Amino acid sequence: MSEKIPDVENVVRRAYYTAEGNVLDLKGFNNLFTIDGVINMVGYSTYRGDERSQIVAFMGKLAPDVHRELHQIHVIGNVVAVELSIRGTFSGVFESPAGVIRGNGAKLDVPCADFWYVENGKIKQFDCYPSFSIMHEQMGIPPDFASVVKAQGPR
Repeated sequence: MSEKIPDVENVVRRAYYTAEGNVLDLKGFNNLFTIDGVINMVGYSTYRGDERSQIVAFMGKLAPDVHRELHQIHVIGNVVAVELSIRGTFSGVFESPAGVIRGNGAKLDVPCADFWYVENGKIKQFDCYPSFSIMHEQMGIPPDFASVVKAQGPR
C-alpha cells in the first residue's frame, strides 16, 4: 500500500507543477491562493493578488525550461517546508531595474528553501528564500551589475 500524501502537500505540489517551464499556468498558480494570500520573496519583494503570478512569469522569461527539483518536503500541520533547487537554462531575459541581460545559455542550479502556509485547501502565505547571489553568479552577472549597465548605456 502506498503512503497517502497529506492534502496540504498536494496543494504545494500543484503550485510547483503550474510553475514548471513546460506548463507556466499563471492563472492556475494564482488560483491556488486565498483571496488575501501573499508571496514573500524574502529580501526582495511581497506580492498579492494578480501580482503573485509575476514570480512564475519572471522565472519563465529567465529560463523557459525552468524546473524545481524538490529535494526534501516536510509537512508540519498546515505548513509545508521544502528544500529545492531551481534549475534551468538562462536562455531568456533577465529584467532588472538596472537593465536587461540576454540569456547566455548558462545552466542554473539555484538552492532555495520554501515555506508554504495552507488554510482550507488554499495557500495563505508562501515565503521563498532563493539564493539570488548564486543565481546571479551562475548567470555571469557581476556583483556590481548596476554600475556595469550604467556605464554601457541603453541598448
